[in-house]
Amino acid sequence: MTTPKLGKLVIEGKTKRVFDLPDSPGLVYVESKDRITAGDGVKAHDLEGKAAISTATTAKVFELLNSAGIPTHFKKLNGSTSFIAEKCAMVPIEWVTRRLATGSFLKRNPGVPEGFRFAPPCQETFLKDDANHDPQWCQEQIISAKYTLNGLTIGQAEVLAMQRITICVFEVLERAWSTLDCALVDMKIEFGITEDGRLVVADVIDSDSWRLWPSGDKRLMKDKQVYRDLGTNVTQQHLETVKRNFQWVADQLEKLLPQPRGRVVVFMGSASDVAHCREIKRQCTELGVPCELRVSSAHKGPQDTLRMAAEYEADADRPLVIIAVAGRSNGLGPVLSGNVSCPVINCPPGATTGNDVWSSLNVPSGLGCTTVLYPGAAALAAASILGQTDHVIWSKLRAKQMNTAVGLLQTDKNLE
Repeated sequence: MTTPKLGKLVIEGKTKRVFDLPDSPGLVYVESKDRITAGDGVKAHDLEGKAAISTATTAKVFELLNSAGIPTHFKKLNGSTSFIAEKCAMVPIEWVTRRLATGSFLKRNPGVPEGFRFAPPCQETFLKDDANHDPQWCQEQIISAKYTLNGLTIGQAEVLAMQRITICVFEVLERAWSTLDCALVDMKIEFGITEDGRLVVADVIDSDSWRLWPSGDKRLMKDKQVYRDLGTNVTQQHLETVKRNFQWVADQLEKLLPQPRGRVVVFMGSASDVAHCREIKRQCTELGVPCELRVSSAHKGPQDTLRMAAEYEADADRPLVIIAVAGRSNGLGPVLSGNVSCPVINCPPGATTGNDVWSSLNVPSGLGCTTVLYPGAAALAAASILGQTDHVIWSKLRAKQMNTAVGLLQTDKNLE
């Protein structure tokens, strides 16, 4: 890729540089360095190739978060060692989420055994201050600091929003890594305020940001803790081991790019129900769930209905949920439920009037089809089922819940 015209240096840190883009107002160019540090920069080494690995890791993580619907500053890659992002004023707080107790947490909390599992995840905040070794701060300290960035003052609503987003980021990445039998033990993220006043996940997320234990085994760790544990006698061979670990992480992330496995098939009893079914499909698509529409009547063409269902069930590699749309006497959902092993959800058209609900609810014994009244509820129910085995769909659901909660916080603040 061609390097864009760079403007002034916005900031230079230990491992990256950020430049203005004069031809793209509101965007910046983030360039990684071949540098690894620890201990607030006291320990540092050049590590050829780290910039490219770090950039690839960050890009893949942010693509996953963006796809889920989590607000971030990331826009696109721009070469092997740089990416384009929204320009942000950074909140000088590190947000740390922990699933297992290890590292510095044990030093601050004697008596807690290593490996203690936090459910829900434990959350901590630290002021970015190298000179004072990033002291731990409570939420009240963050609110009392009254940071004002791009016109937004960080108050209680913003702190609560960052708390919710941080947990969501951790859980989305934790769920993704678990599909590769790798435990996300803890991680840190930072936030920025865009020039138009939006709160977004910013900076970088790479192997400096987390602890990863393949198979949940600390001895197999692939993160920067390997470098921290080397002490002062760091050889080139040690650095190559660290680099290989970082490359392993970047390679594994390729397997986590958003590709949902499951699908929904909407069976409608009549073409007159197509508008209702298209709304179900639209809402499935918003949740990242592939959705197909079919027309078949269990009363007038039962053989065809069962043949279609059998064709979908035969594709065992793709988890399936069927949504049955039939009014009046709903035989479609119960017949499908009695002949397939996948979940069946009834969503009768016109059910809000109460005229077509009873036959969907009062099904024969031995059938497990459920009934919802609205297209959006049908899509959400199907996505929730598929999300149990599909981290991409689960992530979209989790981010949707988080964004709703954060939106309520903002609405409440605006009413004050």
